Amino acid sequence: MQTRLNQNDVTNQVNVEDAGRVRDAVVNLFSSRYPGFDPAPLVQAFSDVHALFEGRYPRFLPCDTLYHDIRHTLDMTLAMARLVDGHDRTCAPGEQFGPDRAALGVIIALLHDSGYMKRTSEAHVANGAVFTKVHVSRSADFIAQYLPTLGMGSVAPTAARLVHFTGYEMDVDDIKIDDGKDRLLGHMVGTADLIGQISDRMYLEKCREFLFQEFVHGNIARERMPDGREIVRYTSGEDLLFKTPGFYEYVVRVRIEKKLGAADRYAEAHFGDRNLYQAEIDRNMDFLTDTLESANLDRIRRYCYSLSMRPPRAA
Repeated sequence: MQTRLNQNDVTNQVNVEDAGRVRDAVVNLFSSRYPGFDPAPLVQAFSDVHALFEGRYPRFLPCDTLYHDIRHTLDMTLAMARLVDGHDRTCAPGEQFGPDRAALGVIIALLHDSGYMKRTSEAHVANGAVFTKVHVSRSADFIAQYLPTLGMGSVAPTAARLVHFTGYEMDVDDIKIDDGKDRLLGHMVGTADLIGQISDRMYLEKCREFLFQEFVHGNIARERMPDGREIVRYTSGEDLLFKTPGFYEYVVRVRIEKKLGAADRYAEAHFGDRNLYQAEIDRNMDFLTDTLESANLDRIRRYCYSLSMRPPRAA
């Protein structure tokens, strides 16, 4: 079996560091699923998101969050497209999302972390991770303003609510979505965000090197409460790794299965045999558990990088 490359998705076939390749994979998937599918809005959204992360979008600075870089966005967007495909290939015609709702779900995925982007007026902010606790609301604002530019203004209010399924600013049960299909779409966006990042080939290294630093910027690692008490959640990147198995088991899995309707099951429907995202998640978690039990964190030494550290490429 071929060793999975750092830059590749769970199939080891799509380079999720290349916006054009992920775009083509999604467009090809939907063109096959929906005869007559118009890819124009999706193509434009991929182009605009690429520009946004690289600082070529009007009034925005380049992405400087190392964990939540464009690679994460592209990886989870591909996962989202596959969940949608898995759903529509297995349900009755009247229950399918159809091309317009499918495209909307992918566009929400593309923009779900836009709230981390600093506006040019926010150049004084140390890092986009400062917005961690409110980044989903910021993403919702961006989505509401952006979708009309694609001719999708009528669904912008719904999309702005659906992106909250990726965060914790609102309890999932409190997100007001009337249409059952739209709510399922939200479940998929939230699920894709989780399975996309935890199945990443470099997930463990990124937690240690990058996510901890984002938690420091966002006042999550240590938080001063109004009464003066300090809550210490993570003391270091290594401490974050020690707590990751519990986070996965008691937060992530519970959220996916209870709050997000076990929408990860559609990944298996897409692949036709087994859920490759879960297989890679299990690989990461098993390796981490074995490493922690051996008390030898030096085993986690794979080279780790972020696309936010690289100079922008030509458009």
